[in-house]
Amino acid sequence: MIMPIRQFQAQRMHAPRDFQPIENKPVCVEIGAGKGKHALLFSGQHPDLQLIAVERTREKFVAMQKQHQLEGQANLTPIHADALPWVVHALYPQQVQQFFILYPNPEPHNPAQRWLNMPFFEFLISRLQPNATVTLASNIPEYIAEAEQQLKNVWKLPYEKQVIAQDSARTHFEIKYLERGELCQQLIIQKPETYTTRFDDFQPLNGQNTQTVDESNDAR
Repeated sequence: MIMPIRQFQAQRMHAPRDFQPIENKPVCVEIGAGKGKHALLFSGQHPDLQLIAVERTREKFVAMQKQHQLEGQANLTPIHADALPWVVHALYPQQVQQFFILYPNPEPHNPAQRWLNMPFFEFLISRLQPNATVTLASNIPEYIAEAEQQLKNVWKLPYEKQVIAQDSARTHFEIKYLERGELCQQLIIQKPETYTTRFDDFQPLNGQNTQTVDESNDAR
């Protein structure tokens, strides 16, 4: 089944509490960073890259923040916020080198909230640099299969599907799933140089909320 996609209404997004704008320079972004295991590993392994790790749940964010204070990676910025409004208010067009969405909630009772079924995914792609990637990982084969279908039929984006190695340990969920013997897979989704979205000229709201809404409901 192909999920219908309405146009995302970015101007309706209120800024997260205590929002702070960021500079328009290349960054990597992890959405749903949890307690920060992957964020801390990645920033330690790639000191030349700046990573912003966004987590909505306060308890998990505090755990990530405390561990970050212990390890002290200067290239990691933990953010306590809901990812959708934060992305809309903070990120510039073609700013992001990599997005990581590792083991998101599969939303079994609300398929429209899965990442590639949301209108917001088009906005997310508009923030990617040309040839940059989104890494989407899951232990649920049906989730990956549905995402593949959306990439082919709706978003028209190239991707590579990979089986995650048994010794991988990027997140606490990944460790748990692999120890159970579950199949963990990821899609490496690439944005071609010629790819365009309806948000390519949309600048970050930087804490402002204009309430000017484009009512178009066209699918991509």
